[in-house]
Amino acid sequence: MTAGHRGTTEAILPSALTLPLARLARGKRVAVFLDYDGTLSPIVERPQDAAFPPGMRRTVRKLAARAPLAIVSGRDLADLKERVGVDGVWYAGSHGFDLTAPGGGETHLEEAMALVPQLDAAEALLADAARAIEGAWVERKRFALALHYRQTPSVDVAAVDRSVERALSRCPGLRDVPGKMVHDLRPAVNWDKGKAMLWLLARMAPRQGAGPGADDLLVFVGDDITDEDAFAAVDDRGLGIVVRTEPHPTKARYQLRDPDEVRQFLENLAEALRPPGS
Repeated sequence: MTAGHRGTTEAILPSALTLPLARLARGKRVAVFLDYDGTLSPIVERPQDAAFPPGMRRTVRKLAARAPLAIVSGRDLADLKERVGVDGVWYAGSHGFDLTAPGGGETHLEEAMALVPQLDAAEALLADAARAIEGAWVERKRFALALHYRQTPSVDVAAVDRSVERALSRCPGLRDVPGKMVHDLRPAVNWDKGKAMLWLLARMAPRQGAGPGADDLLVFVGDDITDEDAFAAVDDRGLGIVVRTEPHPTKARYQLRDPDEVRQFLENLAEALRPPGS
């Protein structure tokens, strides 16, 4: 692996399509973590319209047969599982607060469960506010709450921000993690996509000792602000890959332009992990 940088950069990064994946994976236990929106599927005006591009499901299924794989998304767990529709993978919804193994059996943080009443209260407050703001709407998840404003006129965005501030003032157990034209309210506990990734790794590929080892190669592909915690957790222990067309601050070390390039990268990785003689 080429020497990388630490910290955040806006610079143009090397394309992940140029990586010598067979060499990097040789002798390693590879584990793959993928965001959904903007990574496996293009960003759309309405999240309910997001879908896999042609061939993506087949590619994910092929890769999951050759390495432990998890989908880690801000979407609700049930919605995420239905949209991906691939058996044999791990799913983490609500930014990793709600998780399930390939064989079933869901796990969630008890600290988050205790804050569900505050999510209920914030949902009522934001739904009331959104009715007065053009293009704004609320999406409830089990352990998170999203206020979308992609279709809101720029003159009204300040009203969106104020409504979130009011909700947080009344629901102090929640925090706001802004994303791409969305405010994500979630339990204010010490948990994020990076911690969820390491939690999953310990169960996807059990090992002696805590945390990743020198023989692990972690791959995380994502596009949003919420994925930066995972890029930081990957650091120099693997491949943090941001999906973007324009430079913006990121802790990732490599980049891809869009879901089409993500599919090609995943195909390359599956090929690099192909068992000998197959």
